[in-house]
Amino acid sequence: MAERNWPLGERDLGRLTETGGLSSVLWESHRASDAAEYLESVLPAVAETFEAPFAAVVRPESGGWTTLGQCGTLAALPADLLAEVADSGQPKHHDHWSAARLSQGGDDVLVLHYSSDEAAQNAIPSIDALAATLSVGLATVRHRYAQQRRIHRLETILDITHEWYQTHETEPLLVEMAEAATRLFEADRASIFLWDRPNKMLVGRPALGVEGGELRIPDDAGVVGQVVQTGEPRRVNRQEQQDEINRDVDAQTKYETQNLLCVPLRSPDGQLVGAFELINKLQGNFSDLDEAGLSELAQHAAVALENTQEREGLIENRRQLTEQAAEGVNLIGESASIEALRSTIRRVANTDLAILILGENGTGKEVVAQMIHYLSGRRDQAFIAVNCAAIAETLLESELFGHEKGAFTDAHETRAGKFELAADGTLFLDEIGDLSLGGQSKLLRVLEEKVVVRVGGSATIHTDARIVAATNQDLGQMVREKKFREDLFYRLNVVVIDLPPLRERGEDVLLLGEHFLADFSRKARRKMPRLTASAKRLLLAHAWPGNVRELRNLMERLAYLSESDKVDADEVALILTPGGKAPAAIAVEEGLTEATNQFQVDYIQAAIKQTGGNMSDTAERLGLHRSNLYRKMKQLKMDEES
Repeated sequence: MAERNWPLGERDLGRLTETGGLSSVLWESHRASDAAEYLESVLPAVAETFEAPFAAVVRPESGGWTTLGQCGTLAALPADLLAEVADSGQPKHHDHWSAARLSQGGDDVLVLHYSSDEAAQNAIPSIDALAATLSVGLATVRHRYAQQRRIHRLETILDITHEWYQTHETEPLLVEMAEAATRLFEADRASIFLWDRPNKMLVGRPALGVEGGELRIPDDAGVVGQVVQTGEPRRVNRQEQQDEINRDVDAQTKYETQNLLCVPLRSPDGQLVGAFELINKLQGNFSDLDEAGLSELAQHAAVALENTQEREGLIENRRQLTEQAAEGVNLIGESASIEALRSTIRRVANTDLAILILGENGTGKEVVAQMIHYLSGRRDQAFIAVNCAAIAETLLESELFGHEKGAFTDAHETRAGKFELAADGTLFLDEIGDLSLGGQSKLLRVLEEKVVVRVGGSATIHTDARIVAATNQDLGQMVREKKFREDLFYRLNVVVIDLPPLRERGEDVLLLGEHFLADFSRKARRKMPRLTASAKRLLLAHAWPGNVRELRNLMERLAYLSESDKVDADEVALILTPGGKAPAAIAVEEGLTEATNQFQVDYIQAAIKQTGGNMSDTAERLGLHRSNLYRKMKQLKMDEES
């Protein structure tokens, strides 16, 4: 291709445009899991296109510049130039350097080093345009990363606040709050300070190392004092603002505070009632996400500390969290069977009908049960899952109905059963076909009478839990064989949802596979490897006896064990082979030619089944022309009609 005559200063941008570089900068933002991975993937291409030995995106921090991502190595950045660009927002060059501020990145700056000052000056128009594109890409990645972190945090907070709501004494509740916060935000310690306004004191609990576990300080002392006086969150980082830390408290607790995060506690009507403090992040400093998360947790902490009347606010907050957490529970797929399944779930979710979910192992029965719960009017109540196959006959009554203290040898305390915990929510009985006949009889009685009696007790406890049962067995056949009670079968068999196996879901296999691969790659802190066309064809042709669970496990192994940036068919085949054997280790009774022919027959038949008998689609999936497919089938002596 002849090079276009781009105006001076736009040659590099022209080259980047003609080679698809700008679209690549945006496309990579949809693949990368975080900003660091995104910059690592695009900056080498930027540096190569602009013929610059060094390219980086940097951010001002603590009086210097922190590199968010770079390509190439240099001893020092042009601090004065970067500060000028960050302040003015205008692209500039100086002494072999060009820099432009990212429009959506705050003070983030794109900087390139050239071999000559003239090249740096000529690059100004193009680097400014590139910075704008890069800014959009970074904003996309950061927004998606923040959303994923937020969903995870909301799900965790939902679980935490559910436990808090079961605690009715202040002291245990404060300890639970502190422990939950340290786990969620990876801190060493946490304390809740309640404001004693009349005495102008802050009372902190739990306070490790202090006699009585209670710390009392003036309400204007240290960072906590600043928070309750201003109503604004405060952070102190390592090596910064250390003089703001109240060292008198450190002396009292015999503990060294290195960094901290403190947010206000407000009652549901907005009144300041204290502060929630985290001390010593286990790694690094507390972040903006930590501050937002602790502020959110503090809202629920304040509500939980109110009296019974104000706990109504906690129920409302939990409802909002449930709505947001429910967004993370969905069925991935676009096949006709999955669309029909979604429609059925929407129709039956907001009823009180008993539901029986059928399907092979690994098809996602619990996910469907969760969707039914979250789409129902019971969504604000508990979703309790029970694996019936894992409950021993001797423990069945205790697990399902609870027990009183002393009811049997190991009953050291009173315990609520699953029916009681589910209350007005949903009770998911998985593997219902494995429940013993005695267990079936007891379950039927509770379903009909709507009351339970704890083991060792006499009081009846009402339960209105909705029952969603699931099995991979043929309950009808089990009824005929007297292995399952007929009356319980008809009690559960009001609405039946039959989940399709993965092998009948067409290209949902690829959608699910790439979803799992991306998720596990993020957890493995690596760039998601790409599935080659041959690997995709193998995934589509596989029978998937383990269904979605098998696919998920496959992608987990690929994410952690694959060393390449792409996954080919041979790597997938090695993992899919039963028993972990290599293909060559499988039975060798047949000759190589016969075995090869049989594999091709099975492969083609699986592809035909996947496409519903559409030979054009089958040929395309196998990478053949339709005529070549028929020729191949004829060579293999396959029956074209069947």
